[in-house]
Amino acid sequence: MGLIRVASASRPLSISKALSSSSKRHYLARLLLCFSLGWPLPPLHAQEASLPQTGIGKEIFMLLESKQHPYLVQTGFAGRAEDMQALYKAANYEPVWLNRNDAEVLITETLDLLSNAASEGLNPQHYDAGKLKEMLPATLQLPPVAVRKRAMFDTAVSLSLLRYLHDLHYGRVSPQDINFNLKLREKKLIDLPALILSALDRSRITPLPAEVEPKLDQYRKLKPALAHYRELAARVVPLKLDVARSVHIGDKHPQLEELRRFLVQTGEIQAGADNTQTPTDPVYDKELSEGVKRFQARHGLTADGVLGRGTAAALSVPLSERVTQIELALERLRWLPEIGTGPYILVNIPAFQMWVYDDISKSEPSPLSMRVVVGQAMKTQTPVLMAEMKFIDFMPYWNVPYSITKNEIIPKLIANPAYLHSENLEIVTAFSDQAKPVPLNVDSLLMLKQGLLKIRQRPGKKNPLGKVKFMFPNKDDVYLHDTPSKSLFNRSTRDFSHGCVRIERPQDLAEFALRNQPEWTKENIQLAMQAPKMQRVMLKRSIPILFFYTTSFVEQNGEVAFYRDIYGHDTVLLETLKNSSDLSDQLLFVSQGTAPPTRSTERRLSDPSGSVGI
Repeated sequence: MGLIRVASASRPLSISKALSSSSKRHYLARLLLCFSLGWPLPPLHAQEASLPQTGIGKEIFMLLESKQHPYLVQTGFAGRAEDMQALYKAANYEPVWLNRNDAEVLITETLDLLSNAASEGLNPQHYDAGKLKEMLPATLQLPPVAVRKRAMFDTAVSLSLLRYLHDLHYGRVSPQDINFNLKLREKKLIDLPALILSALDRSRITPLPAEVEPKLDQYRKLKPALAHYRELAARVVPLKLDVARSVHIGDKHPQLEELRRFLVQTGEIQAGADNTQTPTDPVYDKELSEGVKRFQARHGLTADGVLGRGTAAALSVPLSERVTQIELALERLRWLPEIGTGPYILVNIPAFQMWVYDDISKSEPSPLSMRVVVGQAMKTQTPVLMAEMKFIDFMPYWNVPYSITKNEIIPKLIANPAYLHSENLEIVTAFSDQAKPVPLNVDSLLMLKQGLLKIRQRPGKKNPLGKVKFMFPNKDDVYLHDTPSKSLFNRSTRDFSHGCVRIERPQDLAEFALRNQPEWTKENIQLAMQAPKMQRVMLKRSIPILFFYTTSFVEQNGEVAFYRDIYGHDTVLLETLKNSSDLSDQLLFVSQGTAPPTRSTERRLSDPSGSVGI
C-alpha cells in the first residue's frame, strides 16, 4: 500500500522540472534506498539542486537523511537528526573529524571522554566508545576513496558525542513521562553543534562536559560524592547485620567488629581511634554508638545511636545501591530548566525537609531550613512540581475535599447533626471569601452528597491548616501550611498528609516571604496568626518553589545524605532508563510541545472540589 501511494504519476514530472539530470539521479537513488528499506519518502525541496555532489558529501548526506547508523548499537537517531544536520551542514557535509591533521588526537580524546561517562552518572555503553576505539586505527589508514567507510566513522563519532552532551544537559528521559510535573524550557539556550565545532577549532574536546552540565551547586557537589561512593563500593566489604533486638551501649553482639570496620571504612568512625576491646569480647561502646549516630543522621533515621532493625537494614544496603541513588539524583537535576537567581524554596519529598535560599544561584548556606510532613506513600503522594508562591493566607479556611465530605463527614452528620458545630465546620455554596453559610437540613445534605454544596472548616484551633498557608497556583492544588499536629515533626518518617506539605516553622517562612514588605513586621505577622478572621496577603515579588524528589542529597555540611524511596520513584526511573532512547527536543521546550496529562489532572476530573488535601 505504501509503495503504491508514494509512487504516484505526478512525482516524476515534478522531479524532471525541479532538478538537473545529476540531481535527478541523486534523488532517484534516495527513492530506491527508501523503497528498499521501507523508510518514508524524503521531501523534495527547491534546495535539492545544491545538495553535496562529492562522494563523501553524498554519503554523509544520505546517512543523515536515513536517520539510521549501522555502526552504533542504537541505530536510529531521529531524536538527534536535527543537530546532526546542523553540524554537517555547517561543515559543508565534509568530515568534521577525519579531514584534520590532528584527527587521531581529537578522536581519541573524544572517545576517552565517552568512556568516562560514568563519572557523570551516565552509562558509557550508550555511546559506543569501545567499538569506535577498536575501529579507529584501521579507519585512520583508509584511503580518501573509501568514502562510505570514512563517512560512517566520522558521523558515528559525531553522533555519539552529541548523544552524550544532550544526555548530560537534558537527561535521558522526559520527566513528564514519569509524572514529574516540571516546567518545560522556554527556549533552547545551548547549541550543541556549535559547541562541538568551537571545541574542534580550539583542538580541545575535554572541556565540553563543563559547558553543558547543569550549573547547580547541588550537581557540582554530587559528582565527587559519586566518585567517592563508587570507590567505596569497590573496596569495602559488604555488611550484613542480623539484629533481633535493639543494641544499646554496653550490650554485646557477635558482629560488632564487622560493624566497627565498616564504619571506619565509610568514615563514620575516625581511622586509628583508640579501641581497647578485644575481638573475643565485643561490646557496643560509645565510639560505636557515635559512629552509628552519624550514619543515622545521613540516612534519614532517628539519630539516637541505638542499633535497631531499621538502622541495621540501612547499614546492610550495598554501597553499589548508594552509587545508583547518586546517579539518579544527577539525572533528575538535569531535568530542571535554568533556575536563574534570587530567592527560592526547595522541598525534597523523601528527605521530609525544606530549604529556603536568599539566592539559589550562590553557593551559600540556606538561611532557613525545617522539617516537613508530606503526602502518604500509599494513598496521597505529594507531587513533584515547580510553581510561584504568590500569596499567603493567615488564619485560613480549610476547604474540605469532596471525597472526604462524601466518605467521612456526611456519615457523621447523618449520625449526629451536631457534628458540624462541634468541629467548627460550615456548609457553603462555593469555596470563596464571599460565600455565606447554608443551614444543615435534608435538602442541603442531599446537595452535599451530589457535590453541589461544599464543606469548609472555619479558622481556629481545630483547623488542620493551622494558622497560615502559603499559596502557589498549580495543577495539583497543593500548598504549604501550618498544622496543629506538631508531634509528627519528631518522627523520622513523615508521610502523613493528604498531599499538601505541612511545615514545622510557618512563622519563620512567613517572615522570609514578607521580608521586603516593611508593613509586615514580625509583630504584625504574629497578630495575623492570632486573628479571628482570614486575611490574604499578596506578595510583591513571587517566590519560585520546587517540590523535588531525590533520594540522595548533599547537605549543607558537605556530607551526602540518603533517604528511603518512599514513593517508589527510583524504581520507576531505573526501569525507564533501561529502555531509554534519544530524547526528542519536542518534549523539552514550550514552543515545540506540551506536557502530557498528569495523574493529578485525572484526579481533579473525578473530584468536583479539586485536590485540596491537607
